[in-house]
Amino acid sequence: MKNFVVKTLANAGALAVAIWLLKDITLAGDNFGHEVLTLILVALLFGVVNVIVKPVVKLLALPLFILTLGLITLVINALMLLLTSWLAGKFDLSFDVDGFGTALVGALIVSVVAWALHVVLPDDKD
Repeated sequence: MKNFVVKTLANAGALAVAIWLLKDITLAGDNFGHEVLTLILVALLFGVVNVIVKPVVKLLALPLFILTLGLITLVINALMLLLTSWLAGKFDLSFDVDGFGTALVGALIVSVVAWALHVVLPDDKD
């Protein structure tokens, strides 16, 4: 359970950095508390997308993974960010990623920040 909470907080932090750095990734709320709750819900949704959809897409893209020496992973991460944005709209969460280029840069930011936060934050392996 602790590992799940740590990963969700790391995803929320990484998404917050991407929202802060890129004007085309937006998160809206009535007040600060509502924005934080929306961010945590979007991070949970992003985690679910990464656990359920991403492995299937990576398996289907295995030949491209080999051909591009793993660079397709960044494209897959961008697609997962776009899927999260689309699903957030279906759940009335005010999270929007405007376009594939923004999603690609956002996925790079989210990947780097989430990795750094996973290194710093404790998990069940400690």
